[in-house]
Amino acid sequence: MENENQIWAIADDHATRFIKLSDDVFDTPETLYAEFKSCAAHRELLVEQGFRITDNAAGLPTAVVGEAGTGGPVIAILGEYDALPGLSQHSGEIEPNAITEGAHGHGCGHNMFGAAAMLAATALKDWIEANNITATVRYYGCPAEEGGAAKTYMVREGLFDDVDVAISWHPAPFLAVNQEPSLANARIDYTFHGIASHAAFEPDMGRSALDAVELMNVGVNYLREHMPDAARVHYAYIDAGGEAPNVVQARATVRQLIRHPDLPGLKDLIARVDKIAQGAALMTETTLVKKVFSGVSNMLPNRPLEEVMQSELESLGPVQFDADDRAFAAKIQATLPKGAVDSNFAVINYTPKPDQDISLCDWINPLDRKGVVRAGSTDVGDVSWAVPTVQLWGATWTIGTPFHTWQVVAHGKTPIAHKGLIHAAKVMAATGRALIENPDALAAAKAAHQAHLAKTPYECPIPDETKPPIKSAP
Repeated sequence: MENENQIWAIADDHATRFIKLSDDVFDTPETLYAEFKSCAAHRELLVEQGFRITDNAAGLPTAVVGEAGTGGPVIAILGEYDALPGLSQHSGEIEPNAITEGAHGHGCGHNMFGAAAMLAATALKDWIEANNITATVRYYGCPAEEGGAAKTYMVREGLFDDVDVAISWHPAPFLAVNQEPSLANARIDYTFHGIASHAAFEPDMGRSALDAVELMNVGVNYLREHMPDAARVHYAYIDAGGEAPNVVQARATVRQLIRHPDLPGLKDLIARVDKIAQGAALMTETTLVKKVFSGVSNMLPNRPLEEVMQSELESLGPVQFDADDRAFAAKIQATLPKGAVDSNFAVINYTPKPDQDISLCDWINPLDRKGVVRAGSTDVGDVSWAVPTVQLWGATWTIGTPFHTWQVVAHGKTPIAHKGLIHAAKVMAATGRALIENPDALAAAKAAHQAHLAKTPYECPIPDETKPPIKSAP
């Protein structure tokens, strides 16, 4: 308990500065490789805390790595700071109210994500220094998790080759070690090239690329009946061919987001979607160009790491919310879709007591929950194929709140968020400390990881020729 208390106290000592970082990133929401202000804010604090800096990590202008210590096990702590488009919202309000209409917002809590992860790295660094421990801690400031797969590129470029273990977290409406599956996915742009012509005077001369896109989508819709239950395919029109309906569209692009529970299954499902695209091109006499935009792998579980993190979580206890926090959360719950709260409890397989306040999660969920399986995707998955990885769900918003909504953004600078991010930092820092102090646990985590890879070797879901869609600083 002495070492745990020490590292928790270090996190508390730094808490105010990292809350400010979270709030500053909330105030400058940036998306998909354009996180220049957010990255600069993280870099500034890394320098302030005495980390050695690697800029432009993996060739990504908005990625930064801070390192401290030398030798011993290398503990990576993962952070994110990208926002989502169109989710601008004032914090602390209980109805939709954009700061700037149509602007970005942190609808997945990534302003908290990076701040708490760096607080954990700082607490672990200070503990290593105070106790003359031989170990290395790294903070990975990662952009573009929302659709850009930055960590996949970082893995591909070897940034985790010498790491022993990776620790991460994600803001959530509940508190638990993450054992829920994630889906491998690929975002692929299918561009059809046709022939333009006058749509009334010479329609027979045209070959519509937009027709090809629409036929492809019809084909994918029919495919959905014959996919595995957990697989998903979604789409967005990237280029619908222009605004003039009297011109046969000579070019159109649809982005298909293809998801599957594992990498081999994803590869097979992509091949089926490719055939549909080829069929659409044949039917419309257009030509097809396929380009992978991004891809991520499914998350590999690691039972030894989950047990270590669960132990540290139970030692710390749940987040301490107060009456004001609960009053705000109750008002947010009143805005949620019908069944949203019950849906959260179904996922974590928790039955509230008759008199229990269910506005905020003030308990610790156990390992091996058997709830309703729902899954998204994350590029942390690729890190989990590179090194043993563990992730925490940290309670930072109201129970029942769906991810990627204005209600999540409304929590962004509230005491609920601040308490949750500090709590998550303590759990991550203590997990890193426990692994440094217990080489057997670290060895068990590595053995479990190698056992997974022996069955299914890692294959990067992004082709070597595909480069990240990085942007220039404004």
